[in-house]
Amino acid sequence: MEIVNFILVLIISYFIGAIPFGYIFVKITRGEDIRDISSGRTGGTNAMRAAGLTIGLITASLDIMKGVSSVWIARAFAPENYWLHILAPVVIIIGHNYSVLLLKRDEEGRLKIYGGAGGGPSVGGSIGLWPSTLYVLIPAGLFVVFGIGYASVASMSMPIVTTAIFAYRAWRGESSWIYALYGIFAEVLILWSLRPNIRRLMDGTERLVGIRAWLKKKKEENNQ
Repeated sequence: MEIVNFILVLIISYFIGAIPFGYIFVKITRGEDIRDISSGRTGGTNAMRAAGLTIGLITASLDIMKGVSSVWIARAFAPENYWLHILAPVVIIIGHNYSVLLLKRDEEGRLKIYGGAGGGPSVGGSIGLWPSTLYVLIPAGLFVVFGIGYASVASMSMPIVTTAIFAYRAWRGESSWIYALYGIFAEVLILWSLRPNIRRLMDGTERLVGIRAWLKKKKEENNQ
């Protein structure tokens, strides 16, 4: 029975992760397919580009709740199974990044699967495992996105912070060392999904957001 519950939780987690909130809200508000806009991803950053700040924030918030809910479900089914507690949000990230609900043929007729980059759900998983991470991850993420100006860097940095938080808590005997592994698994998935962004960061061509994007736009307008 335990193995059945384990598999069931992971299946449920995948399909929760696969709900494409960015696609849904952009389609409702703008009548456009987010997969055809900018990066083509369905997360909060691209939803903001496609339909504005409010839609972007709503999308990001619901994506975070995906990760939170997966931990709640895992703990409801198996309160003492720490591996399931971290694997459920990991599977949420996989479902978010590779949503079976977003299969589409590209211009060459090849079937392609779409999704996000995993930043929102990864933060949600951290919050689900220990709610107080909210007070570290959300301010840090907003600072990187709107201050430093790179949403991709924010997505990549959050699992590193998560690993540090849970390693510290495990060292103090406040949680299992298994929880520290969650950030590592999440980081691997996010790095894989953000390979194009990493290349652009190295080339200096990554898209800016937030204050730096606004300043760049103003500078370009003044130079015209």
